[in-house]
Amino acid sequence: MPGNVLVGRGWTFPVRIGGSGGISLSGDASDIDEAIRIIIGTSPGERVMRPDFGCRIHELVFAPANSQTVGLAQRFVLEALKWWEPRIEVIEVSGSIDAVEPNRLLINVIYTIRDTKDERSLVYPFYLIARE
Repeated sequence: MPGNVLVGRGWTFPVRIGGSGGISLSGDASDIDEAIRIIIGTSPGERVMRPDFGCRIHELVFAPANSQTVGLAQRFVLEALKWWEPRIEVIEVSGSIDAVEPNRLLINVIYTIRDTKDERSLVYPFYLIARE
């Protein structure tokens, strides 16, 4: 069995045309990175055929930028990735309020690709809308 059967290939996101005129594909670790971003970036209820797909982090868009919001964001991201991305083992999800832009949370995901044992990290910026 080839080494990265589980990792696979998929359409790039956003979808674009490749150099040969066909749909551009991403494979291996880049496919997983894109899948993680899609999971976190999708609000549950957004996809008609899969209404439970996504991450509850979007419930926090109007929350204050504080430690409680960071904690909830970490929990929501961890739950979503454990449920929707079986190709990885999540090692840690941490978050912080960006020092430069205080309405931006930086969510750091450290994970291992199960098939290759490759440890990787990804930072996902999540923007809060301040109430005036």
